Amino acid sequence: MARAAEIKERKPPARSSRRGLTRSGEVRAEPTAVYSRAGFCAAHGLSESFYHKLQNEGRGPAEMRVGARVFVSFESAARWRAANETRTAETPAFQEHEIADPRPVTGDREGNYSGDEKERKDRAR
Repeated sequence: MARAAEIKERKPPARSSRRGLTRSGEVRAEPTAVYSRAGFCAAHGLSESFYHKLQNEGRGPAEMRVGARVFVSFESAARWRAANETRTAETPAFQEHEIADPRPVTGDREGNYSGDEKERKDRAR
């Protein structure tokens, strides 16, 4: 009977939610409004040495300094990405790759092409 009394006294388990938790069950930290240098590099797939190379060439994102620490704001990172996308789109080599036909041209060693490949080669001349 004591078992039945224990069951009645137990509260139903609270619904467990994984929101706000990492995979290991730790509480997720509030997102920051800035990246550290290492965080910026990790978020953008850059090595820290390449980041410093970009900064030395004047092509890196704007930094802000708080005491001895250096941060990159999300807004600065977004402006940097937009500037790089624009610069990349204006690069002639990139434009050539956009125009190029991605389908491979096939033929035998003597240059004999058949079907669509022959027409495509004739148009390219």
